[in-house]
Amino acid sequence: MSRRRTTFLAALPAAALLALIPSTANAYPNPGRVTGSVITHDPSMIRTPSGQYLLYATGGGIANKTSTDRIAFAAGADALSSRPSWWSRYSSVPEAWAPDLSYQGGRYLLYYSVSSFGSNTSAIGLATSTTGRPGSWTDQGIVYSSSSSSDYNAIDPNLFVDSDGKWWLSFGSWWTGIKMIQLNPSTGKQLAGNTTRYSLASRPTGTKAVEAPFIVKRNGYYYLFASYDTCCAGTSSTYKVKVGRATTITGPYYDRSGVSMMNNGGTPVLESHGSVIGPGGQSIMNDVDGDLIVYHYYDGNDNGTPKLGINLLNWSSGWPVAY
Repeated sequence: MSRRRTTFLAALPAAALLALIPSTANAYPNPGRVTGSVITHDPSMIRTPSGQYLLYATGGGIANKTSTDRIAFAAGADALSSRPSWWSRYSSVPEAWAPDLSYQGGRYLLYYSVSSFGSNTSAIGLATSTTGRPGSWTDQGIVYSSSSSSDYNAIDPNLFVDSDGKWWLSFGSWWTGIKMIQLNPSTGKQLAGNTTRYSLASRPTGTKAVEAPFIVKRNGYYYLFASYDTCCAGTSSTYKVKVGRATTITGPYYDRSGVSMMNNGGTPVLESHGSVIGPGGQSIMNDVDGDLIVYHYYDGNDNGTPKLGINLLNWSSGWPVAY
């Protein structure tokens, strides 16, 4: 998203801003301008106290990029210079997927997943760092796992810390959908006093394709963003981002039409349009100019190469609208 564009939008009165929001489901915005190292998958980004943008994404030992202006991105070294030995139990070609980057209590946290495509023999791991820089991370081992006999898939983690200090981890991909567990803030792993595995979103009929949860709280509601349909197929990808909201963190979540996310519900946020194919793998970030949705898409003008997408979100209707 260019600084010129965001400055212009911030200066507009509310009525004028609303006029810029797409009025039809097909009128989605193009990604904001980004340059440099933009090939990415499942990005998670934060802004450090120094003003630098720190991004981690799927690949290798957790792929890294940085930017000083949210436009020009440079690739860095992986978060973990060597793969933890436990990764090989979940993937024959060990690499980390879909990291979730946050800063809590004086340290940076990276939740991530290790698996093989189409398998639910999977695990979510945790790495911690005092600086967030590549090479500074210490792996803390397995947080949660699934096996071929599970009805869920332990990938695509997202940490949410509530205003009362409770930690929650949502995760999931296909099978019976999006799940959540409560964490112990001191360890970052499951809270021994609450071993419930909550269900947040599911597609009980037709395709099981819902994954990549991300939760934020705005105006008294918890909003669950998720990616629907199929990723990772270049220009044949059908990925899209949908959202529902709830009054409690563990749900139930409903879309704008009142349909439960446990029953195929979800209000569209981003879908394929033009050369922007299959947007998804999203995370939400609050920046100085508002909330951002950070995601990947497949570039129809570049043989389906996965690229970084960034858009602002407008919440004036009570629902997130990308612009």
